[in-house]
Amino acid sequence: MSLTRSDRRSSSTDFTAAQHLPRQLKLHDLVLSQVLTVVGSAWVGIAAGLGRAQTVVWILAFGTFYLPMAAAVYHLNREMPLEGGLYVWTRRAFGDTAGFLVAWNIWAYALSTIATILFEIPSEFAYMVGPSAAWIPENHLTVFCFLAAVLTVLALSAVRGLAVGKWIHNISGIVMIAAFTLLILAPLWALRHHAPVHFPLFDLQLPESNATSLALIGQTLFAAAGIEYIAIMAGESKAPSRDIGRSILIASPIIFLMFTLGTASVLAFHERTGGTINYIAPIPQTLRLAFGDSGVANFVARLVILFLQIRILGAASLIFTGVTRLPMVAGWDHLIPPWFSQLHPRYRTPTNSILVATLLVAALLVLASVGVRAAEAFALLNNASDILYGLAYLAMFAIPLVGAKAVRARIPTWVAVLCVIGFCATFFSCATGVYPFVDVPNPLHFAVKITATILLTNLIGYAFYRVRGLLAPASR
Repeated sequence: MSLTRSDRRSSSTDFTAAQHLPRQLKLHDLVLSQVLTVVGSAWVGIAAGLGRAQTVVWILAFGTFYLPMAAAVYHLNREMPLEGGLYVWTRRAFGDTAGFLVAWNIWAYALSTIATILFEIPSEFAYMVGPSAAWIPENHLTVFCFLAAVLTVLALSAVRGLAVGKWIHNISGIVMIAAFTLLILAPLWALRHHAPVHFPLFDLQLPESNATSLALIGQTLFAAAGIEYIAIMAGESKAPSRDIGRSILIASPIIFLMFTLGTASVLAFHERTGGTINYIAPIPQTLRLAFGDSGVANFVARLVILFLQIRILGAASLIFTGVTRLPMVAGWDHLIPPWFSQLHPRYRTPTNSILVATLLVAALLVLASVGVRAAEAFALLNNASDILYGLAYLAMFAIPLVGAKAVRARIPTWVAVLCVIGFCATFFSCATGVYPFVDVPNPLHFAVKITATILLTNLIGYAFYRVRGLLAPASR
């Protein structure tokens, strides 16, 4: 493949700048990061909302979205193992404008996702403590004070870099696997104690044909997103062209089993009790239903909920690390002011980018909760972030189809075919994401909020890109 003069200059710039980054990530770090990034505790609750159709929908999700995503990421990263990941791939395939907007959408996705997963902490903490703490998730002052402290810790960890961050991510990935293992074993414990539990893993029912079901299907299709996120830190991996692809192969079966078996456990206990699924904290709720509020079983439930709290902190830290790298790489390419690319003199981390990300996450936590309940705030952040990420995925799936010939020429035809399927699945997920999967006072207002958020975010991004020359004259 012959690169253009602009590509060669960009490659040289990327490589030279990336040489200043410490290469901290080994294969086992990447595998645990894949699990941590993709497997969120809320997804098993959302999928369980589909009832006994959950197995069919998970199979559909992995066949139409996850498999195309994994194939595309594997080959694109092998050809372009550079810091910035999907941003770099899109920029090489479609040019500066598309590359910038993809980076902008991923950046906005990551910021809102951090706010979303931080919102899970108060609800899961309340389940860990018990009924006496049920008031916490709806007390905004208490929640904001606690989350402000957590966000400060995330920012300080990001400044210190992956030398510390990778241990947070690894420990969080391990405890996440442990928490899901206990969740999956909970029905067996219940059966041993003669509880009437049906484990609906092998029920192959079709989902209902209504708006709520379609919204849940759209959410579940996109639940397994995130495999490519670690490629943002390719320049900080010891062998990115080899190990990121290997991490996908190792992590994929683990992720599939965690999602399908975990959802079956959630559904098993909620069918028995007939209660409403808590979409913010479905695993803690399920463990309380499984083990009760006293004895050794209660201790196990509290322990697993503590594991999930650790996972939330680790996932937030990992996503926060990635969101601070995108402005850094865009600054190397002169698409935004070089101020964002300034590195800490000792730790070689983008301190200015970290500061901006911290302030924006704090603002999102406040704005998302104004005048709404915790469940609606969670759904707003969750759906908006998914659609922003979905727009970036649409660009990724388009690379093997209509990207620059020099880029797509080395992508196998079978990967291009899978990308057509992935593109359609992503489009469906984005289209259904404007409809709420939780009860809200006015679904139309919810859809308007989501749509307005997506449009405004991209208009702001495009406007910033157009005037960037006034802020940082391009030195090309």
